[in-house]
Amino acid sequence: MDLRTMITRYCQYQDRCQKEVRNKLYENGASKNEVAELLIELIGIKLIDEERYARSFARGKFRIKNWGRCKIVYELKQDQISDYCIQKGLTEIDEEEYLQTLERLTERKMADIKKEQNVFARRAKLQRYLTQKGYENELVADMLKRLM
Repeated sequence: MDLRTMITRYCQYQDRCQKEVRNKLYENGASKNEVAELLIELIGIKLIDEERYARSFARGKFRIKNWGRCKIVYELKQDQISDYCIQKGLTEIDEEEYLQTLERLTERKMADIKKEQNVFARRAKLQRYLTQKGYENELVADMLKRLM
């Protein structure tokens, strides 16, 4: 199978960013010129679209893994996605659903750490968990004030 066929199938399977495609091509022994040509071709036929990738990434990570905006932005920056595309991707997250998810995660984690006697330790564990999930510090603080 030649590089063009292989990378076309790779991009058709799911949305990919340029960085993923570039790495895959280098793994399969492509030269810099081949990589540049294939990227231009794939972008031209809309198999690679950074904005579409950012939208599907944000939507998927929020709905499936319950990630917050901070973690989604960080991961998209790791994939070298532009700030414009990142902002477009974040529009896929409904604000009301976002807050409901944060509340649901908070309540679930509170149930898990009920045996912790120290209120400060419980609060610290909860705050650490929510920030690791990528939720904004202000939202986490507000949620903790309301629920504790």
